[in-house]
Amino acid sequence: MHYPHKISRRKRIRKLGFRARMRTKKGRQMMNRKRRVGRTVNVV
Repeated sequence: MHYPHKISRRKRIRKLGFRARMRTKKGRQMMNRKRRVGRTVNVV
């Protein structure tokens, strides 16, 4: 059976985590956009 590519937890967090989102302007905009819609933003 073929398993999909498994990315390590550390790499995933560094790339997609909360701190990674806050680091860039676009990431912050994305989080604010989701908050405005009414979502609780929980990234990794």
